[in-house]
Amino acid sequence: MKKSGVLPIITGVITGLITGLIVIAAGLFFSSTAINIHNPVFWIIIIIALFTAILAGRIAKGCKDFGWVTVSKKTGSKGRTKKHSEFRFSIVPYIPPVALAVIIIGAGIVGSTMFNATSYAKILKVDDSDFTADLSESVETDSIALMDTASARMLGDREIGALSDVVSQFDVSDDYIQIDYNGKPVKVSALEYAGFFKWMNNKEGVRGYVTVDPVSMSATFEKSEGMKYVPSAYFLDDAKRHIWLEYPTLMTENLHFEIDANGKPYYVATIVDKTISLFGGKTVNGCIVLDPVSGETVRYDVADIPRWIDVVFHGDLICEQYNWYGMYQNGYMNSLFAKKGCKQVTTYSSDDNSDEKPVSDYGYVAKDGDIWIYTGVTSVNGDSSNIGFLLANERTGECRYYAIAGADEKSAMVAAEGEVQEKGYQASFPSLINIEGNPTYIMVLKDSGGLVKLYATVNVEQYNIVTTAATQAECIEKYKAMLGISDVQTPTDEIKNVTVAIASVKYIDIDGNTYIYLIDTENNIFKAKASENENMLLLEAGDTVELSCSDSEILSCRQIG
Repeated sequence: MKKSGVLPIITGVITGLITGLIVIAAGLFFSSTAINIHNPVFWIIIIIALFTAILAGRIAKGCKDFGWVTVSKKTGSKGRTKKHSEFRFSIVPYIPPVALAVIIIGAGIVGSTMFNATSYAKILKVDDSDFTADLSESVETDSIALMDTASARMLGDREIGALSDVVSQFDVSDDYIQIDYNGKPVKVSALEYAGFFKWMNNKEGVRGYVTVDPVSMSATFEKSEGMKYVPSAYFLDDAKRHIWLEYPTLMTENLHFEIDANGKPYYVATIVDKTISLFGGKTVNGCIVLDPVSGETVRYDVADIPRWIDVVFHGDLICEQYNWYGMYQNGYMNSLFAKKGCKQVTTYSSDDNSDEKPVSDYGYVAKDGDIWIYTGVTSVNGDSSNIGFLLANERTGECRYYAIAGADEKSAMVAAEGEVQEKGYQASFPSLINIEGNPTYIMVLKDSGGLVKLYATVNVEQYNIVTTAATQAECIEKYKAMLGISDVQTPTDEIKNVTVAIASVKYIDIDGNTYIYLIDTENNIFKAKASENENMLLLEAGDTVELSCSDSEILSCRQIG
């Protein structure tokens, strides 16, 4: 009898242990989450494993902790027995995982901003700085990155779509990253497997990536060695899981694609830590670099990160840390009631009528071989103006604040769109540049198809000063002329009407815009923007036209023969 009583207990304990270990192993493997006491996902897996282990063990032991049971009860003076069903649940066996869950929730509350406002405010170090000293007045148009991710995706998909041997197996990842590539801003994105079976049938790995030039608005497919360890792979080939197996106790995030100065591809993951209580206060401790071809990984501390790596302190984290800095410098209660001195980064939503909560957004500035994010800073009152700007280095985490009051980014975008409202163009999120000491927004205006049609500049302090043009250089020169700080004068050539016999017609793409060039029989050259002179698209050699033009720039065209 004793053996029969001991055996169920042993069976239950062994079953529970095996079940718990299987749940932990499966949870850690498929989530690839860090085995770290500061990682809440790790504790969730432990709690789930405890619940399932206890349940499996008690079932194996023959115990029933919950369910409908038949109960007999004597009633009446004659002691008649009456049976009925009732639901019973025993919580006692599950007290350990419930207690652990309560402790973890309590630790999260203790580490929240409510009890640690000052500590949160000190995580990000922000230095006041001088705008004109930090951002050079010399504006080089090939260093201004204005393309948003949506436009980059469109150009990348178009480039890959033309490669039949590539598009059949791969897609382009939507995660375009802004980097500085040999002194110029470039957006890069790796190819990814187009599903599980594409990965199963591929033996060579991912064989390339896409680079998008945000200045010329062009995309290029770059071939590479077969990349085996990528985020779109499965099981042991998954890049995140491969890094986790190498560094199982490190918490990482923001796994993204970059290339070095020679165009060699890598994946970079940011190492983070929690410094307030158990789960509060996220900081960056360095990064892990993965060679997706060989699988080799290298860990770098913040001070040792190579110059070619551009994104470690990613923009979303910097914005979150700045909001802690701006909101809680004067305590948590102040952030709720008086709100004295409270400020935050500007938020942006592409659709004002959407119920979607606006999120922090930012532009990019290529400076000194690094990519810096820029975002406006506004008071928490939610008005349409900025009280300053934040510039932050995504490689080093260095943050600088400029106390410059003016229109926020959304207001500048609306001002630029209003300049050409009859065309219905949409403005992209702007970048910030310095033109002769004037803080200036610069952005692109796109049509409904996502094609860049115009460039726009808007003065930060006086956002009624707006210029638009077909190229960056022309837009900036017009802006300077409007401010009265440019020697370049608007052409004053007389408008003349001429009749020409067309010898040839050519179409040339300049900065994403198509121009029509007419060469007459006397080798004179006339040009016009195709989108503004669609009637010229049918012209051919041998036609005779009457042109109204200023110098060689066509203002109007009428075919007469």
